[in-house]
Amino acid sequence: MTTAIATGPPLADEPGLGPLTLPGFLREVTARYADRAAVCLPGETSWTYRELWDRSMDVARALRACGLGKDGRVGVLMTNRPEWLAAVFGTALAGGVAVTLSTFSTAAELDHLLRTGAVSVLLFERQVARTDFTDVLTDLEPAIRTTAPGELRSAAYPFLRYLAVVGGAEPDGTVESWADFLARGTVEPAELITAIAESTRPGDTAVLFFSSGTTSKPKGILSAHRGVTVQLWRFARMFGLGPNDTVRCWTANGFFWSGNFGQALGTTLAAGGTLVLQRIFDPTEAVTLLESERITFPVAWPHQWAQLAAAPNWDDADLSSMVFADRNTPAARHPTVATDYTDCGHAYGNTETFTISTCYPARTPDEVHAGSSGLPLPGVTVKIADPLTGEILPRGESGEICIKSPTLMLGYLGTPLDETVDAAGFFHTGDNGYLDESDRLYWTGRLTDIIKTGGANVSPLEVDEALAHYPGVKIARTVGVPHDTLGEIVVACVVPQGDTELDAEALRSFVRERLAAYKVPRHVLFFDETDFTLTGSAKIKSSDLRELAAKRLTEPATPQ
Repeated sequence: MTTAIATGPPLADEPGLGPLTLPGFLREVTARYADRAAVCLPGETSWTYRELWDRSMDVARALRACGLGKDGRVGVLMTNRPEWLAAVFGTALAGGVAVTLSTFSTAAELDHLLRTGAVSVLLFERQVARTDFTDVLTDLEPAIRTTAPGELRSAAYPFLRYLAVVGGAEPDGTVESWADFLARGTVEPAELITAIAESTRPGDTAVLFFSSGTTSKPKGILSAHRGVTVQLWRFARMFGLGPNDTVRCWTANGFFWSGNFGQALGTTLAAGGTLVLQRIFDPTEAVTLLESERITFPVAWPHQWAQLAAAPNWDDADLSSMVFADRNTPAARHPTVATDYTDCGHAYGNTETFTISTCYPARTPDEVHAGSSGLPLPGVTVKIADPLTGEILPRGESGEICIKSPTLMLGYLGTPLDETVDAAGFFHTGDNGYLDESDRLYWTGRLTDIIKTGGANVSPLEVDEALAHYPGVKIARTVGVPHDTLGEIVVACVVPQGDTELDAEALRSFVRERLAAYKVPRHVLFFDETDFTLTGSAKIKSSDLRELAAKRLTEPATPQ
């Protein structure tokens, strides 16, 4: 049997690629689709491609006026709104690195992201659901000293120099309004930004995304312009969409997750379509948008589809415009929808490779993809290695999925790349899978214990660390239990100290104060220490504990 290593065609042969920098990408799509609608937040803002370029240039000029230099870090803490796009593209035009920050972040998480990300300018949305990020920032650093509105000096965040907010500023002037921030840039000539943008190279650092990893804190992942833009162009090709299609994409998933950045933003802009944004997912409101905005290309996670189908206005909505909705989603079963479209869901990827490494394009017949995660994409090599020895395994045998790719990250923050890849340049993903004789990759699970719930990654160690600080908790181990719509749900398995009586809801509330909502355990289960001993004594085996938790959840409730 042949060895489990497969290589895609050369990257140079990939069709549909344009300029491989973010400034180049935006310039190209603006030239192609200048007067088309690029992005809209219904009821608030709508920009053409030319206006998106102009607003991005405004941000770039303002950042330069703030003193941003080459590779300066700009934090972007916003929901999906047009200013998010202008902030990220504007940062690239100014020669900086966009640091995309999750709006689900708690104060403690935001503190970690700002420190490790070395953010020098923070562009943020003030009110997100019940969170006022102006208050959060003030609580994090009450000793912030301002020298002028928006300008600050902070010992806690020594790199952070400017704060600008969408949605209002504090009366004391600590935070600068969006309009005042943009006004800074009027003194900066547009020609300077053009020169900076033209000097950007594909190998330069473009973005810093954060992803949960095997440590308890999110890992910072640096990606080059080439890695990001290859995927932006590529996703349009993989979804089979182009300038002759009516692409109206609805999404309520955060662009601070690389998958949505590539799928929704990349596909839509590369194809000359329109992004129809929803800041915060609400299923009833979303159904209204799908109908009123005549959405053709919805991008949602499985748990969102389940909520959409359960919304009170779902059955009566006219969703006939959704021609690019996968036939396996509830949309295809809606009485007004007639489509046999299948998207490029047979794929495998990681944030470290800025999403997909293997994939089949949209409309691939079932007998071709055969339930796999796709073929290696151009420039990509996949090997399956023994997780202990690193030796390449035979085809058909399961082992660790390892990737070498032109979209591979530049590295984790603070970690040299040679400590992350092997001697042959492969990134070891921590995922389990195998290659068949046709070069198809089959993902079969994770060697690591990362929980994937509703499209987001949750580090069990991070949840365990929070639970460990609750009085009366002796042992806490968090696992992912399979779930029909979320993929997995977060379940905490807790051993109380001695005869201590713990309350599950109190523990969940405790974690909710410290971690983002999607990281809060859906269930807290209590065990005796002997239950853990049976699964491996001092070293608790997650797979056994996961089975134990799943079994407990299916058992009938004990009568009180």
